[in-house]
Amino acid sequence: MRRFIAFLVFVLGSATGTPLLAQQIVKFDASEPVEPGGVKLRAELYKPQGEGPFPAVVLMHGCGGWQPAVRFSLQEHATDLQSRGYVVFNLDSFGPRYYSGDEMCASNAKLLRALKYRTSDAFDAARYLAGLPFVDRRNIFLMGQSNGGSVAMRAAEADIVHTYAPAPTDVRFRAIAAYYPWCGVYRSNVSLSAPVQIFSGGQDNWVSAEECTSVRVKGAQLDVVVYPQARHSFDVELIPQQYMGFLIGKDPVAAADSKRRMAGFFEKNLVH
Repeated sequence: MRRFIAFLVFVLGSATGTPLLAQQIVKFDASEPVEPGGVKLRAELYKPQGEGPFPAVVLMHGCGGWQPAVRFSLQEHATDLQSRGYVVFNLDSFGPRYYSGDEMCASNAKLLRALKYRTSDAFDAARYLAGLPFVDRRNIFLMGQSNGGSVAMRAAEADIVHTYAPAPTDVRFRAIAAYYPWCGVYRSNVSLSAPVQIFSGGQDNWVSAEECTSVRVKGAQLDVVVYPQARHSFDVELIPQQYMGFLIGKDPVAAADSKRRMAGFFEKNLVH
């Protein structure tokens, strides 16, 4: 029933202009398409009422792509951030490439490969947002879940930023939030060009919270919050269960607290 209501809200919002709804689906070219013939990425674009310019947040899904429960959770994040005055860009990396969620989640090799082209997707999304007249290009943030969280972490690395946004005038992410990411993307003493906030579950047996807490960085700040009783996908509307042998499912306390902390983290890093 909740998904049906969310679908009605999404559809009706396009017609009524209600402020807490997706305004439109947009498509744009992927600079690293991977697949032959090019790829047009797609995203849900949410905009607050008014002319702006507004800060913006790119949202990136996990290995499941836009599976219904995941997409719904990202829409919940989007409407919350939109209500706080952010333009939100809910990005789909896998659907336009015709990659299924089950296929991606079952293959570590494919997820490792995805880290590179999805980092390119993230910067493509930032550039798209920066070209919109109602977006403040100085204040573009990034949030990712699971594989998208690992991508978000990469997008904060100084070396990665130099690769994808080499000029000082290029668009870069102001700050980054990563939900239950694989922290193995960071080698020892990695240099960060933007602050990173990680949210991990203590009961997550898919990725290790301990690996995140042991990461050492230089440059910008890295903070890790661990919710001792939370599993993987703790902000996704799923009953606690096993998926491919991994513990997943919503933890309402962790979901609500992380959402509040993320909003405060972004607010703290806004440039005025």
